[in-house]
Amino acid sequence: MKIGAFVPQGWRMDLNNLSPNEEWNTILESAKKIEDYGFESLWVYDHFHTVPSPTLQPTYECWTLMAALSQTTSNIRLGQMCTCNSYRNPAYLTKVVSNIDVMSNGRLEFAIGAGWYDQEYKAYGYDYPGDGVRLKMLEEALLIYIEMTTKDKATFEGKYYQIKEAINQPKPIQKPYPPLWVCGGGEKVTLKLLARYGDYGNWDVDHEGFKNKSKILKKHCEDEKRDFNEITRSLHTNVIIGENTKDLKSKISKISQDTSIPDSYFLKRPLVGIKDEVFENLDSFKELGCEYLIAYVADITWGNTLEILKERL
Repeated sequence: MKIGAFVPQGWRMDLNNLSPNEEWNTILESAKKIEDYGFESLWVYDHFHTVPSPTLQPTYECWTLMAALSQTTSNIRLGQMCTCNSYRNPAYLTKVVSNIDVMSNGRLEFAIGAGWYDQEYKAYGYDYPGDGVRLKMLEEALLIYIEMTTKDKATFEGKYYQIKEAINQPKPIQKPYPPLWVCGGGEKVTLKLLARYGDYGNWDVDHEGFKNKSKILKKHCEDEKRDFNEITRSLHTNVIIGENTKDLKSKISKISQDTSIPDSYFLKRPLVGIKDEVFENLDSFKELGCEYLIAYVADITWGNTLEILKERL
């Protein structure tokens, strides 16, 4: 199983009470650690302010980080979990993706979803249409991405987006384009879009949820005449690993205090536990067809979960 890990960027209250220089150095040091340990990829979120509630603590912007980290890393792949389609015009976004793929020498993953954080939309002046509209906008954005990365001049006439003879140079290094992750677990539409267009799917679920999403995705693939095995299924979840019960409780307590999220939330996550327990659960996901773990490691700057997880590389 491939494993990637997030750098701290503030969204999950993981850069609290640092100076701007300290924040940036923490991001750089974490990226270096993830790469030096041999992980497949590093990831960032696409949000503008903190969760579970807005605070005055920092949150670094997703694609700014992608561009910067493309220059401060050498071999590791770079991803977002996941880009919110509503926050950027898809033609502009395709241009950004293409440029950063070149800048990183072909190391970019492109993960995108319909968006969900309504409070954030309102705070930054974005319209927040209903689920159905946002999903139709996502499909149009996917089509624009494919057109602009594969044709010299791209034209698309949709209900929500239009382009006319749009030129996208330089083209991405990866062909036909950086791997396309269609993110989200919506069973009627999102998984259908994944079956139709995506290279990777990603879900934040337990074992039963992963099994169920896989079953529904397979049915969509049959309907779309798509080979189910062409799509890599991945898991995105919190990973907190204790050397023993005391160590685990200590880590969860600190994370809960830093984030204002109760201990009980973390204890329900499938990859939170002592080492043997977490590794056993990881094996169970693998048996269900999970080929890739994207791990949010909350103690990356002060604990040893990443070091323990490295044993599974």
